[in-house]
Amino acid sequence: MNILIIKLSAIGDVIHALSVPNFIKQTFPDAKIYWAVEAAAFPLVQACPDVDEAILVPKKEIRSLTGFIKNVPGLRKKLREREYDYSLDLQGLLKSALIANLAGAKKKLGVAKMREFSNLISKSVKGEHKDGHIVEQYLDVAKAMGAKGEVKGFTLKLSEKEQEKAIKTFNEALTNLKTTNAEQQPNPTAGSPEGYALWRGAGAAPLPGLGGAQEVAALIIGGNWPNKRWSGENWGKVAEALWEQGLLPVVFGAGEVDEATRDEILKNVKVPIADLVGKTSLLEAAHLLKNVKIAVGGDTGLTHMAAGMGVPVVMLMGPTNKERNGPFLQEKYAIEVDRDCKGCWKRRCPKGEDCLGAIEADAVIKVILWRL
Repeated sequence: MNILIIKLSAIGDVIHALSVPNFIKQTFPDAKIYWAVEAAAFPLVQACPDVDEAILVPKKEIRSLTGFIKNVPGLRKKLREREYDYSLDLQGLLKSALIANLAGAKKKLGVAKMREFSNLISKSVKGEHKDGHIVEQYLDVAKAMGAKGEVKGFTLKLSEKEQEKAIKTFNEALTNLKTTNAEQQPNPTAGSPEGYALWRGAGAAPLPGLGGAQEVAALIIGGNWPNKRWSGENWGKVAEALWEQGLLPVVFGAGEVDEATRDEILKNVKVPIADLVGKTSLLEAAHLLKNVKIAVGGDTGLTHMAAGMGVPVVMLMGPTNKERNGPFLQEKYAIEVDRDCKGCWKRRCPKGEDCLGAIEADAVIKVILWRL
């Protein structure tokens, strides 16, 4: 049996779909699973051990009419190198409908909420979770082709070279633990002795799963919507609470906005921070995250990645709701804003309010302590 999964973008959406291949192979272990995906998430799909081949969809090249005419025949040829018994359109948009049409599977299935006339190509599956968590909605599509099994997360398989690079990057961050608050020094009684010795420059103590003895907590500070971002001041309070529990705070993120948030954190903290903002690839971040004791973040790709790999997660949510987008199988550890307008699904607050600002650091710390 040949199966084509169509989930092109974005990173967080692709991460949500990573549970599908394993779910299918629990029922059909000999099935060959192919996945059509755009460049940004291509390495992620390649690292999924239950995907037999990732097929690159050249998004940029087919945007223009000229590029479309030039590149679509080659894409069609690539897609039709084998016959598919099923295609699963987990995107439900015009662009994914195009891929489904080009692939020409015998049976074409799609998600419950198809848009942009994609339902004219693939049959919409309105399963028991059509209004539930997005991961369950994707699994409903797999169930429609006969798959059944244990609902769980996913694993990622990195090359030895990728793992080594991730550890090297992490170790470099350990040798350069940061706080820009020069007048404040970390409390020598907080954290482990090895951690404080490391901060004072007495050498590197290995971390569990990452080469040493002190445990790590991930702070995933990014969010592609302004409404999904929390202040550096609040992140700093969480970092200090984690240090007091013997955990080294490690900050994950990428881009100028995350760098500004990291700088704000460093201005406020009295404890050391390991800074990985902009220093890892997606897969390197995944390898490090799967070894942390706990991950705290908003509704963003890396937080969902940690949850999918079984890492204990605490998620901050404002414009989205935990029933659909919470940390999968850990939804009860999502903290939603106490506002009547929560779950508005707007990128920016129309009222001009700081959405996640309604979540106090103490409330997040309380849930973290509950999880530890």
